[in-house]
Amino acid sequence: MTGTWMQYLAMSWLVYRLTNSPFALGVIGFASQITAFFISPFSGVWADRWNRHRIVLVTQVLAMLQALVLTVLVMSGTVQVWHIIVLSIFMGLVNSFDMPVRQSFTIDMINNKEDLGNAIALNSLTFNLARFIGPMVAGFLVAFFGEGVCFLVNCLSYIAVIIALLLMNIPAHKAEINRQDIWASMREGVVYTFGFAPMRFILILMGLVSLVVMPYAVLLPVFAKDVLHGNSRTLGFLMGAAGMGALAGAVFMAAKKGVVGLGKDISSATFMFGIGLVILSLTSSIWLSLVLMVFIGFGLMINMAASNTVLQTIVDDDKRGRVMGFYVMAFIGLSPIGSLLAGILASHIGTPRTLLLAGISCVIGAFVFLSKLPSFNAIVDQVDLIKA
Repeated sequence: MTGTWMQYLAMSWLVYRLTNSPFALGVIGFASQITAFFISPFSGVWADRWNRHRIVLVTQVLAMLQALVLTVLVMSGTVQVWHIIVLSIFMGLVNSFDMPVRQSFTIDMINNKEDLGNAIALNSLTFNLARFIGPMVAGFLVAFFGEGVCFLVNCLSYIAVIIALLLMNIPAHKAEINRQDIWASMREGVVYTFGFAPMRFILILMGLVSLVVMPYAVLLPVFAKDVLHGNSRTLGFLMGAAGMGALAGAVFMAAKKGVVGLGKDISSATFMFGIGLVILSLTSSIWLSLVLMVFIGFGLMINMAASNTVLQTIVDDDKRGRVMGFYVMAFIGLSPIGSLLAGILASHIGTPRTLLLAGISCVIGAFVFLSKLPSFNAIVDQVDLIKA
C-alpha cells in the first residue's frame, strides 16, 4: 500500500506537470475509477460464487504489471498523457474486480466473526499508515529523482503482496452457488441491499461522499501549487497529513466493539470532514491546511470504516459479495464522476470554491443522515442481536 500511495501522488504530479490542467487531473481520476461503477456489482456476484483467494492473487499480479509498464514509459522518457489514461483505465478494471472480492475476503481470514469489526479497522490501519508514509516519501523522491522511481517502488512492492497471498493457507470459500443466472443473482442482490433501510441509508451517504468529497484529492496538486505556492513536497505533506488523520481514525475504530454507536460516528465523521473542507477552501496557510487535512483524513476514515463494519456485520453471508459490490460502486464508482465534475468546476470557478461546495454538500448530508439515525439504530441493533 505504501507503493500504491507513492504511485498515486507521482501520477497526479506527473499529469499536472505535463498538462498544467486541473481538467486533465479530473480526466485521469475519471478514467481510473469509472469502471467500478459498472463492473463492481457484477464482481460482487462472482465474489459470492468463486474462490476469493485466487481472484485477489490474479488481480495483484495484474496490478504489478501495470506499475511495470508505467515505470518503463516514464524512465524511458516516452510517457504521454494518453498512456496514463489507458493505464488508468486498465487499473480501474483490475480494481473493479479486486475491491469487492477483497472486501468479502476479510471474513475468510478470521476465525471468529465477532472480530470482523476489528479486522476491518486493522486493515484500515495498515492502509492509512501507508497513506501517511507513502506520499511524503514520494514527494521527496519526485523532487530529487522524478516520478519514475515511485512507479518502480510500487512495482517491486507487489512481490511482497504476492508472496504473502501464496503463503496463506485458507480453506476454499464455500459459495452457496445456486442455478440462477448472473442477472437473477444481481436482481436478488439489488432487492436485498436497497430494500433494507440501514444498508440503503449508508450507501446513499457513501455515494454523496464519493461524488462530492473524494475528488478533493484530485485537486490537491492544484491546491498545493497554485493556492499554497508549493511543490511536490508540499503535496506530499498534505497527503501525509490526511494519512496521519486517517491513521488516528483507524486506531479509534480498532478499539470499537460491535456496531453500537457506529451510526452516530458515521454522521459525526461526515460533518467533521465537511467542515474541514469548507475551512480549507478559505485558507492559503500551509500550516492551517496541514491541520485541516488531519481532520479531513480522520473523518473520512471513520466514515469509511464504520460504514464497512456495519454493512459486513448485518449482511447475510451468502450475499456478502453482492453487498460489497454495491459498497464499492457507491464508494469508488461515483468518485470518477465527481472527479470529472471537480475538474470542470475548478477550471471555471477555481479550486477553493469547488472545495467549498463539496464541504457544504457533506455538512447537509450529515444532518440528513442524523435525522434517520433513530430508525437506523433500532434496526441495526436488532439485526446484530439476532446474528449474535
